[in-house]
Amino acid sequence: MSLVALIGFLALTGGAAYTQTLTGFAFGLITMGGVGLTGLLSLPDAALIVSVLTFVNATQMLLKGWRDVAWREFRLVMLTSVPMLFVGYWLLEWLAGTRADLLRFILGLVIIVSSLQLARKPEPLARKSGDGSFLFFGSIAGLMGGLFSTAGPPLVYHLYRQPMPLVTVRETLVTVFALNAVFRTGLVTFSGDLPSWSTLSSLLAIPVVMGATHAARRWPPPLSPATMRRVVFILLFLSGVSLGAPAVIRLLAAA
Repeated sequence: MSLVALIGFLALTGGAAYTQTLTGFAFGLITMGGVGLTGLLSLPDAALIVSVLTFVNATQMLLKGWRDVAWREFRLVMLTSVPMLFVGYWLLEWLAGTRADLLRFILGLVIIVSSLQLARKPEPLARKSGDGSFLFFGSIAGLMGGLFSTAGPPLVYHLYRQPMPLVTVRETLVTVFALNAVFRTGLVTFSGDLPSWSTLSSLLAIPVVMGATHAARRWPPPLSPATMRRVVFILLFLSGVSLGAPAVIRLLAAA
């Protein structure tokens, strides 16, 4: 990775960490969308780096917030999330080898759908959802986590609808992301698919992520939560369209 590419990646992950600390989501989406648009890294390598950085961000947040985690719902989500993470990782390896444009289209579509979903303010439920719903959304989160290290959107939407304190929702989400990141990083390591030493230089983003996380907690922007969600929505939607549209054009031309 060149010095210019490394600086660009550090700036991208810093912004993503700052956003996730404020909202509880979007780190993987912003980072993977930015990588897909700029080509700073291959998508499989970027997904591994995102997993490591997600764990760093989550650990820093949970040092103080672990008491607020909804542990019962967390266990339900992880019960299906972990097996589906393996399925998602297998799909990534299969698509990355021979179907790069299809992979970019899928990532772009995931980002667009996620942005539209997150732009809507979830209507709160009067009663907590049943166990089956947490199992279902956990499986979708695991599949997306295995593919792109972006386990958030479906689970974010589901948890934000629950009659639980917002701090509980945020810390539960962060804990899910952290454990998924551990499993995904371990899977890549045991599969022998570690990137080159040059690519691993992107792990210099770790102190940047830590600094951005601290900055977001210490100096949050003077924006309302609704405005912050709109900003994230616009960024994600535009990056998803920019990433997916060229891939669709190439796929149609090759058909």
